[in-house]
Amino acid sequence: MSAQFATESPRSMASFEPRELRAAFGQFATGITVVTTCTADGRKVGLTVNSFSSLSLDPPLILWSLVKHSPSLQVFCDAPYFAINVLSEEQHGVARQFATPAKDKFAGVESELGTHGLPLLVDAIAHFECSRAHVYEGGDHLIFVGKVEKFSTFERRPLLFHKGAFQQLATEETMS
Repeated sequence: MSAQFATESPRSMASFEPRELRAAFGQFATGITVVTTCTADGRKVGLTVNSFSSLSLDPPLILWSLVKHSPSLQVFCDAPYFAINVLSEEQHGVARQFATPAKDKFAGVESELGTHGLPLLVDAIAHFECSRAHVYEGGDHLIFVGKVEKFSTFERRPLLFHKGAFQQLATEETMS
């Protein structure tokens, strides 16, 4: 084992603060998504999420989680369908906009309607249109499992998040 890995001592439940754990979780680089849906009266709702993951190919399932105190929680619990919009590196402003409380998070954001009237964000690198399959308790979050009914992909570079900041993907071209 390299000396650089031995400099920190492991932390146990009794010896860490939640903000320290959050910083440790932040070491895992993730993509950024905006999860969207519509209310029964047609109002578009969306929020920034980096807890997205593929779950199963057969059946095709994905998952994401939402903190229980989110103002949008009930909307997503009631919605039979939702869309995952995987953001491109040009969409860091969109990620911030959907992460900030606002009356209309879609203001100035170009979107198209997908299946079941789901808002799909233009310039995303992928869309996953899902029916809600399950919702599970997960500590201070609810875990949403969606069955993928339709998906699209586009040739763009992803928006990444690491250690609390947006990052860009390095490629061989950018590393040389």
